[in-house]
Amino acid sequence: MSHLAVFRQIPAILEAQKILIFASISSLFAVFGRLVRGVTTGGAIAGAVVCFVLLCSAGLRGFAALFTVFAFTWVATHIGYARKQRLGTAEARAGRNTLQVLANLGTAAGCAAVYTQFPNPRIFVAMAAALAEAAADTVSSEIGQAMGRVPRLITSWREVARGTNGAITGIGTAAGAIAAVAVAFVFFAFGDFGRVSLLVVAFSGTAGMFADSFLGATIEGRRGIGNNAINFFSTVFAAIVAFLIVP
Repeated sequence: MSHLAVFRQIPAILEAQKILIFASISSLFAVFGRLVRGVTTGGAIAGAVVCFVLLCSAGLRGFAALFTVFAFTWVATHIGYARKQRLGTAEARAGRNTLQVLANLGTAAGCAAVYTQFPNPRIFVAMAAALAEAAADTVSSEIGQAMGRVPRLITSWREVARGTNGAITGIGTAAGAIAAVAVAFVFFAFGDFGRVSLLVVAFSGTAGMFADSFLGATIEGRRGIGNNAINFFSTVFAAIVAFLIVP
């Protein structure tokens, strides 16, 4: 084989090595998530697929953002766990299952996949917003149930029981907004976008969190619409808002 032929094969070799590295990172992330009981076995597999797609689309910054979502939701889930058990609102100790993982992260993975083929910056920001919403929604719910005072229904502002669909608390809402900002800041720190896009992602993620509560109060439980569907719709809402308003 000539030196020229070897030179021409270098890009393919490097691409194969990158894919192998991304697959390894995704596998290790899935194993870690399972070991700390953040996800079930099925949830770990789904998380590995999402992780791989994000890595292929956004590189290590995509992984960093995904890990931020996982860390925030894992910590929030375990805060006040005994209290949540008494209320009957605690997540299963085995972790979130396949459908829960896909409901929260499927939109971000879809945006990432589209971005690899159509590298429009708006799609990238939409992906970031979907991740921000996933973090905000889960953190707000978990912290609200663990530490919040009497929750209020978002549509009528009347006091309701903990765990009621569409109920929000002040501390839960604040914690969710912080989680959205944290995810947005990861992309900002990697230099993916400027301050305006950071604000757009944080705003869209928080808006999606409120949309989740509104949908929970109005349509969840009707015609077979469950929490997973509401979570998915909310991430789609956040992605669309970010796509439309980012300059």
